[in-house]
Amino acid sequence: MITNAQSGTNVHEIAPGIYRINTPVQIPGGMQFNFNQYLVVDDEPLLFHTGPRRMFPLVQEAIRGVMPVERLRYIGLSHFEADECGAMNEFLAVAPAAVPLCGRIAAMTSCNDFADRPARALADGETLCLGAHTMRWFDTPHMPHGWDCGLMLDTSTRTFFCGDLFTRGGTGEPPLVESDILEPSEAFRRPLDYFAHAPDTAGILERLAAEQPTTLACMHGSAWRGDGAALLRALGQALRPRG
Repeated sequence: MITNAQSGTNVHEIAPGIYRINTPVQIPGGMQFNFNQYLVVDDEPLLFHTGPRRMFPLVQEAIRGVMPVERLRYIGLSHFEADECGAMNEFLAVAPAAVPLCGRIAAMTSCNDFADRPARALADGETLCLGAHTMRWFDTPHMPHGWDCGLMLDTSTRTFFCGDLFTRGGTGEPPLVESDILEPSEAFRRPLDYFAHAPDTAGILERLAAEQPTTLACMHGSAWRGDGAALLRALGQALRPRG
């Protein structure tokens, strides 16, 4: 469903009750890129990633195509960065019951200063029931980057909200794929290399693989469906130091 013809912003359900909001953009050099947010529609709805502040009208419009934006209960972020939480306070203003949702480090270092309401800070391994969906938080410091980084899994649908993992350029279409995304994402990463390459990266990826996700909600690029455990382990191999 296209929600804004001018920007190309669109919404598609990628798993039961989980909607991907996608906006294609042009970045310097004429390159195409894309931003995704994920809306979990439930008793206590969650938006994971807000998009940059200037994208707020587009994301709000897209949410209204699925549910009243005022019903939002949680505004989630993986780590403190503009595309994660740039529109945080705009969403808090239109959703009076909403609070930021993040890890304890993000709450301590940035979110509780930046956001207009205190965050609901999740501990590593903690779960949060939204109704039919239950989210589990994983601390993933410096993976892919940022001391405050963390990621979430919906234990009911095995949807892994994997943030900047498997980032790809382009428009982000189609909404959901089952083809290989490792090689395209590695080809995108290598010239920029936005990974921190922390000592625990392989261990963190193995821990996430053990959760056996079946859908990956990527922040940049198509969402993906398949053997998430195998894909995360393959990423761990690709990130191993060479030589």
